[in-house]
Amino acid sequence: MPTSNAQVDLAHRPRLADLQPITADPSSHATALRSTPQGRVTPASQLEGRSGYSGDFLGEFIVPWPTTSTPDDVFPVGNPGNPGNRLDYTHFSISMSRSRRIALYVGVNIEGGSSVEIVRSQDPWAYDGRLPVEAQIGDDLYRDNLLDRGHLVRRQDPNWGAEAQTANQDTFHFTNCSPQMSAFNQKTWLELEDFILDNTRRWKERATVFTGPVLRSDDPLYRGVQIPRAFWKVVAFLGDDGKPSASAYVIDQTRELGKLELMFGALRTYRRSVAQIEALTGISFGELARYDGFSNEEQITGTRIEALIQRPEDIRL
Repeated sequence: MPTSNAQVDLAHRPRLADLQPITADPSSHATALRSTPQGRVTPASQLEGRSGYSGDFLGEFIVPWPTTSTPDDVFPVGNPGNPGNRLDYTHFSISMSRSRRIALYVGVNIEGGSSVEIVRSQDPWAYDGRLPVEAQIGDDLYRDNLLDRGHLVRRQDPNWGAEAQTANQDTFHFTNCSPQMSAFNQKTWLELEDFILDNTRRWKERATVFTGPVLRSDDPLYRGVQIPRAFWKVVAFLGDDGKPSASAYVIDQTRELGKLELMFGALRTYRRSVAQIEALTGISFGELARYDGFSNEEQITGTRIEALIQRPEDIRL
Protein backbone atom coordinates (compact mmCIF):
# COMPACT_ATOMS: atom_id res chain seq x y z
CA MET A 1 0.00 0.00 0.00
CA PRO A 2 1.27 3.50 -0.79
CA THR A 3 2.38 6.58 1.03
CA SER A 4 0.29 9.64 0.29
CA ASN A 5 2.90 11.42 -1.86
CA ALA A 6 4.02 8.37 -3.85
CA GLN A 7 4.41 8.71 -7.61
CA VAL A 8 2.84 6.23 -10.01
CA ASP A 9 5.39 4.32 -12.08
CA LEU A 10 3.42 2.70 -14.90
CA ALA A 11 6.59 1.14 -16.34
CA HIS A 12 7.20 -0.99 -13.24
CA ARG A 13 6.68 -4.77 -13.58
CA PRO A 14 6.84 -6.40 -10.12
CA ARG A 15 8.53 -9.74 -9.52
CA LEU A 16 8.05 -12.17 -6.63
CA ALA A 17 10.96 -10.60 -4.75
CA ASP A 18 9.07 -7.29 -4.68
CA LEU A 19 6.12 -8.71 -2.70
CA GLN A 20 5.90 -7.77 0.95
CA PRO A 21 4.01 -9.57 3.75
CA ILE A 22 1.10 -7.80 5.39
CA THR A 23 1.59 -7.21 9.11
CA ALA A 24 -1.38 -8.35 11.14
CA ASP A 25 -3.26 -5.78 13.19
CA PRO A 26 -3.86 -7.31 16.65
CA SER A 27 -6.97 -5.18 17.09
CA SER A 28 -8.62 -6.81 14.09
CA HIS A 29 -10.85 -9.80 14.81
CA ALA A 30 -12.61 -11.73 12.04
CA THR A 31 -16.27 -12.45 12.67
CA ALA A 32 -18.97 -13.85 10.44
CA LEU A 33 -22.69 -13.23 10.64
CA ARG A 34 -25.50 -14.92 8.81
CA SER A 35 -28.29 -12.92 7.22
CA THR A 36 -31.98 -13.03 7.97
CA PRO A 37 -34.05 -14.43 5.09
CA GLN A 38 -36.16 -11.75 3.37
CA GLY A 39 -37.73 -11.33 -0.05
CA ARG A 40 -38.36 -7.69 -0.89
CA VAL A 41 -37.65 -5.82 -4.14
CA THR A 42 -35.82 -2.49 -4.40
CA PRO A 43 -37.59 -0.45 -7.12
CA ALA A 44 -35.41 0.45 -10.08
CA SER A 45 -36.21 4.13 -9.51
CA GLN A 46 -34.66 3.93 -6.04
CA LEU A 47 -31.33 2.82 -7.55
CA GLU A 48 -31.14 5.53 -10.22
CA GLY A 49 -28.10 7.77 -10.20
CA ARG A 50 -25.69 5.29 -8.61
CA SER A 51 -22.20 6.10 -9.90
CA GLY A 52 -20.83 2.57 -9.47
CA TYR A 53 -17.27 1.37 -10.02
CA SER A 54 -14.71 3.93 -11.18
CA GLY A 55 -11.86 2.82 -13.46
CA ASP A 56 -9.71 5.88 -12.66
CA PHE A 57 -10.06 5.51 -8.89
CA LEU A 58 -6.30 4.86 -8.55
CA GLY A 59 -5.34 7.99 -10.48
CA GLU A 60 -2.96 7.39 -13.38
CA PHE A 61 -3.20 3.64 -12.76
CA ILE A 62 -6.35 3.07 -14.82
CA VAL A 63 -8.17 -0.19 -14.04
CA PRO A 64 -11.06 -0.62 -16.52
CA TRP A 65 -14.12 -2.75 -15.97
CA PRO A 66 -13.35 -6.41 -16.82
CA THR A 67 -14.58 -8.13 -19.95
CA THR A 68 -15.59 -11.75 -20.44
CA SER A 69 -15.07 -14.32 -23.18
CA THR A 70 -18.80 -15.18 -22.86
CA PRO A 71 -20.45 -11.77 -23.44
CA ASP A 72 -23.75 -13.39 -24.44
CA ASP A 73 -24.08 -14.68 -20.86
CA VAL A 74 -23.92 -11.18 -19.37
CA PHE A 75 -27.46 -10.08 -18.51
CA PRO A 76 -28.28 -6.96 -20.58
CA VAL A 77 -28.76 -3.90 -18.39
CA GLY A 78 -29.76 -0.34 -19.20
CA ASN A 79 -28.98 1.36 -22.49
CA PRO A 80 -26.39 0.93 -25.26
CA GLY A 81 -24.16 3.39 -23.39
CA ASN A 82 -23.55 0.68 -20.79
CA PRO A 83 -21.25 -1.66 -22.76
CA GLY A 84 -20.27 -3.67 -19.68
CA ASN A 85 -23.94 -4.26 -18.84
CA ARG A 86 -23.12 -3.19 -15.31
CA LEU A 87 -25.52 -2.81 -12.44
CA ASP A 88 -24.15 0.26 -10.67
CA TYR A 89 -24.43 0.70 -6.91
CA THR A 90 -22.69 3.03 -4.46
CA HIS A 91 -18.93 2.63 -5.02
CA PHE A 92 -19.31 -0.78 -6.70
CA SER A 93 -20.79 -2.47 -9.77
CA ILE A 94 -21.88 -5.96 -10.83
CA SER A 95 -22.14 -7.88 -14.12
CA MET A 96 -24.69 -10.68 -13.85
CA SER A 97 -24.70 -14.12 -15.46
CA ARG A 98 -27.87 -14.75 -17.42
CA SER A 99 -27.51 -18.54 -17.26
CA ARG A 100 -26.49 -18.90 -13.60
CA ARG A 101 -28.50 -15.99 -12.10
CA ILE A 102 -25.55 -14.86 -9.95
CA ALA A 103 -22.78 -12.33 -10.54
CA LEU A 104 -20.10 -13.13 -13.11
CA TYR A 105 -17.92 -10.58 -11.34
CA VAL A 106 -18.16 -7.56 -9.07
CA GLY A 107 -15.82 -4.60 -8.67
CA VAL A 108 -15.50 -2.19 -5.73
CA ASN A 109 -13.45 0.92 -5.01
CA ILE A 110 -12.18 1.14 -1.41
CA GLU A 111 -11.23 4.51 0.09
CA GLY A 112 -9.42 3.81 3.35
CA GLY A 113 -9.01 7.44 4.32
CA SER A 114 -12.75 8.08 4.60
CA SER A 115 -13.97 4.63 5.67
CA VAL A 116 -17.05 4.61 7.91
CA GLU A 117 -17.73 1.79 10.37
CA ILE A 118 -21.39 0.79 10.15
CA VAL A 119 -22.66 -1.70 12.70
CA ARG A 120 -24.38 -4.61 11.01
CA SER A 121 -28.06 -4.91 11.78
CA GLN A 122 -30.64 -7.40 10.51
CA ASP A 123 -30.40 -5.99 7.00
CA PRO A 124 -33.02 -7.53 4.70
CA TRP A 125 -31.76 -8.96 1.43
CA ALA A 126 -33.59 -7.61 -1.60
CA TYR A 127 -34.03 -8.29 -5.29
CA ASP A 128 -32.76 -5.56 -7.63
CA GLY A 129 -35.78 -4.12 -9.44
CA ARG A 130 -33.68 -3.39 -12.53
CA LEU A 131 -33.69 -7.14 -13.27
CA PRO A 132 -36.56 -9.62 -13.33
CA VAL A 133 -36.89 -11.39 -9.98
CA GLU A 134 -36.53 -14.75 -11.75
CA ALA A 135 -33.09 -13.64 -13.01
CA GLN A 136 -31.79 -13.55 -9.42
CA ILE A 137 -31.33 -16.41 -6.95
CA GLY A 138 -33.25 -15.63 -3.77
CA ASP A 139 -33.69 -16.95 -0.26
CA ASP A 140 -35.19 -20.33 -1.19
CA LEU A 141 -31.67 -21.62 -1.85
CA TYR A 142 -30.38 -20.66 1.60
CA ARG A 143 -33.13 -21.74 3.96
CA ASP A 144 -32.53 -24.50 6.53
CA ASN A 145 -29.00 -25.44 5.48
CA LEU A 146 -25.41 -24.35 6.04
CA LEU A 147 -25.08 -22.28 2.89
CA ASP A 148 -24.31 -18.62 3.54
CA ARG A 149 -25.62 -15.70 1.53
CA GLY A 150 -22.09 -14.67 0.71
CA HIS A 151 -21.40 -11.02 -0.07
CA LEU A 152 -19.20 -10.82 -3.17
CA VAL A 153 -18.60 -7.13 -2.59
CA ARG A 154 -17.86 -7.34 1.11
CA ARG A 155 -20.33 -5.29 3.15
CA GLN A 156 -17.70 -2.96 4.67
CA ASP A 157 -15.65 -2.29 1.53
CA PRO A 158 -17.79 0.42 -0.15
CA ASN A 159 -18.76 2.03 3.17
CA TRP A 160 -16.84 5.29 2.90
CA GLY A 161 -17.60 8.96 2.52
CA ALA A 162 -20.95 10.69 2.79
CA GLU A 163 -22.71 7.80 1.01
CA ALA A 164 -21.47 5.07 3.36
CA GLN A 165 -24.90 4.17 4.71
CA THR A 166 -26.36 3.88 1.21
CA ALA A 167 -23.40 1.75 0.12
CA ASN A 168 -23.94 -0.58 3.08
CA GLN A 169 -27.58 -1.07 2.13
CA ASP A 170 -26.70 -1.57 -1.54
CA THR A 171 -24.53 -4.60 -0.70
CA PHE A 172 -27.64 -6.46 0.53
CA HIS A 173 -29.00 -7.25 -2.93
CA PHE A 174 -29.23 -10.80 -4.22
CA THR A 175 -27.20 -9.66 -7.24
CA ASN A 176 -24.28 -9.33 -4.80
CA CYS A 177 -24.97 -12.69 -3.19
CA SER A 178 -23.40 -16.05 -4.04
CA PRO A 179 -23.84 -19.45 -2.32
CA GLN A 180 -20.84 -20.10 -0.10
CA MET A 181 -20.28 -22.80 2.47
CA SER A 182 -20.39 -21.51 6.04
CA ALA A 183 -16.70 -22.29 6.60
CA PHE A 184 -15.86 -20.08 3.63
CA ASN A 185 -16.65 -16.96 5.65
CA GLN A 186 -15.05 -18.06 8.89
CA LYS A 187 -11.32 -18.35 8.33
CA THR A 188 -8.72 -17.54 5.69
CA TRP A 189 -10.89 -15.87 3.04
CA LEU A 190 -12.35 -13.56 5.66
CA GLU A 191 -8.87 -12.82 6.99
CA LEU A 192 -7.75 -11.89 3.48
CA GLU A 193 -10.70 -9.52 3.11
CA ASP A 194 -10.01 -8.10 6.58
CA PHE A 195 -6.40 -7.35 5.75
CA ILE A 196 -7.21 -5.65 2.46
CA LEU A 197 -9.73 -3.38 4.18
CA ASP A 198 -7.76 -2.91 7.41
CA ASN A 199 -4.62 -1.84 5.58
CA THR A 200 -6.42 0.64 3.32
CA ARG A 201 -7.93 2.11 6.49
CA ARG A 202 -4.67 2.12 8.44
CA TRP A 203 -2.70 3.84 5.67
CA LYS A 204 -5.72 5.89 4.53
CA GLU A 205 -5.21 4.73 0.97
CA ARG A 206 -7.15 3.24 -1.92
CA ALA A 207 -7.61 -0.16 -3.55
CA THR A 208 -9.77 -1.67 -6.26
CA VAL A 209 -11.04 -5.23 -5.74
CA PHE A 210 -12.72 -7.61 -8.20
CA THR A 211 -14.39 -10.82 -6.98
CA GLY A 212 -16.41 -13.60 -8.54
CA PRO A 213 -17.21 -17.30 -8.72
CA VAL A 214 -15.47 -19.82 -10.95
CA LEU A 215 -18.40 -21.04 -13.08
CA ARG A 216 -18.08 -24.53 -14.54
CA SER A 217 -20.63 -26.53 -16.51
CA ASP A 218 -20.26 -29.49 -14.12
CA ASP A 219 -20.76 -27.53 -10.88
CA PRO A 220 -22.93 -29.56 -8.48
CA LEU A 221 -26.69 -29.01 -8.50
CA TYR A 222 -28.51 -28.23 -5.26
CA ARG A 223 -32.19 -27.19 -5.11
CA GLY A 224 -32.10 -26.53 -8.83
CA VAL A 225 -29.07 -24.23 -8.56
CA GLN A 226 -25.51 -24.99 -9.63
CA ILE A 227 -23.19 -24.14 -6.74
CA PRO A 228 -19.74 -22.74 -7.67
CA ARG A 229 -16.84 -24.89 -6.49
CA ALA A 230 -14.44 -21.97 -6.17
CA PHE A 231 -14.21 -18.20 -5.90
CA TRP A 232 -11.50 -15.75 -6.93
CA LYS A 233 -10.36 -12.28 -5.93
CA VAL A 234 -8.12 -9.81 -7.81
CA VAL A 235 -6.75 -6.72 -6.02
CA ALA A 236 -5.27 -3.62 -7.70
CA PHE A 237 -3.46 -0.98 -5.65
CA LEU A 238 -0.38 1.23 -5.46
CA GLY A 239 2.54 -0.25 -3.55
CA ASP A 240 4.52 1.47 -0.80
CA ASP A 241 6.76 2.88 -3.51
CA GLY A 242 3.78 4.25 -5.46
CA LYS A 243 4.11 1.65 -8.20
CA PRO A 244 1.04 -0.13 -9.63
CA SER A 245 0.56 -3.61 -8.23
CA ALA A 246 -1.94 -6.44 -8.51
CA SER A 247 -2.48 -9.78 -6.79
CA ALA A 248 -4.95 -12.66 -7.15
CA TYR A 249 -6.39 -15.41 -4.94
CA VAL A 250 -8.57 -18.52 -5.29
CA ILE A 251 -10.45 -20.49 -2.63
CA ASP A 252 -11.88 -23.93 -3.40
CA GLN A 253 -14.88 -25.44 -1.63
CA THR A 254 -15.21 -28.65 -3.65
CA ARG A 255 -14.73 -30.99 -0.70
CA GLU A 256 -17.22 -29.10 1.45
CA LEU A 257 -19.92 -29.13 -1.24
CA GLY A 258 -20.00 -32.92 -0.95
CA LYS A 259 -21.07 -32.46 2.66
CA LEU A 260 -23.69 -29.77 2.17
CA GLU A 261 -25.93 -31.14 4.89
CA LEU A 262 -23.06 -32.22 7.16
CA MET A 263 -20.14 -30.72 9.06
CA PHE A 264 -17.47 -29.08 6.94
CA GLY A 265 -13.72 -29.50 6.76
CA ALA A 266 -11.07 -26.85 6.32
CA LEU A 267 -11.02 -24.74 3.18
CA ARG A 268 -7.84 -24.13 1.21
CA THR A 269 -6.98 -20.67 -0.11
CA TYR A 270 -4.24 -20.05 -2.66
CA ARG A 271 -2.41 -17.00 -3.92
CA ARG A 272 -2.48 -17.33 -7.71
CA SER A 273 -1.48 -15.17 -10.64
CA VAL A 274 -3.85 -12.74 -12.32
CA ALA A 275 -3.07 -14.55 -15.58
CA GLN A 276 -4.27 -17.85 -14.07
CA ILE A 277 -7.54 -16.25 -12.96
CA GLU A 278 -8.06 -14.95 -16.49
CA ALA A 279 -7.44 -18.41 -17.97
CA LEU A 280 -9.67 -20.07 -15.36
CA THR A 281 -12.66 -17.74 -15.75
CA GLY A 282 -12.45 -16.29 -19.25
CA ILE A 283 -12.49 -12.81 -17.67
CA SER A 284 -9.97 -10.21 -18.82
CA PHE A 285 -8.60 -7.65 -16.37
CA GLY A 286 -6.91 -5.54 -19.02
CA GLU A 287 -3.28 -4.76 -18.14
CA LEU A 288 -3.43 -5.93 -14.51
CA ALA A 289 -1.37 -9.09 -15.10
CA ARG A 290 1.59 -6.85 -16.00
CA TYR A 291 1.55 -5.48 -12.45
CA ASP A 292 1.36 -8.86 -10.72
CA GLY A 293 4.60 -10.48 -9.53
CA PHE A 294 3.20 -14.00 -9.92
CA SER A 295 2.11 -13.39 -13.53
CA ASN A 296 5.48 -11.85 -14.46
CA GLU A 297 7.39 -14.73 -12.86
CA GLU A 298 5.26 -17.28 -14.74
CA GLN A 299 5.90 -15.52 -18.04
CA ILE A 300 9.66 -15.55 -17.46
CA THR A 301 9.99 -19.09 -16.11
CA GLY A 302 7.15 -20.81 -17.97
CA THR A 303 6.12 -22.41 -14.66
CA ARG A 304 2.77 -22.06 -12.95
CA ILE A 305 3.10 -20.48 -9.51
CA GLU A 306 0.73 -20.73 -6.55
CA ALA A 307 1.14 -20.31 -2.82
CA LEU A 308 -1.00 -21.91 -0.11
CA ILE A 309 -2.26 -19.40 2.45
CA GLN A 310 -2.67 -21.01 5.87
CA ARG A 311 -2.38 -17.96 8.16
CA PRO A 312 -2.58 -14.15 7.84
CA GLU A 313 1.22 -13.88 7.68
CA ASP A 314 1.17 -15.79 4.40
CA ILE A 315 -0.71 -12.97 2.63
CA ARG A 316 1.63 -10.82 0.57
CA LEU A 317 0.69 -7.71 -1.39
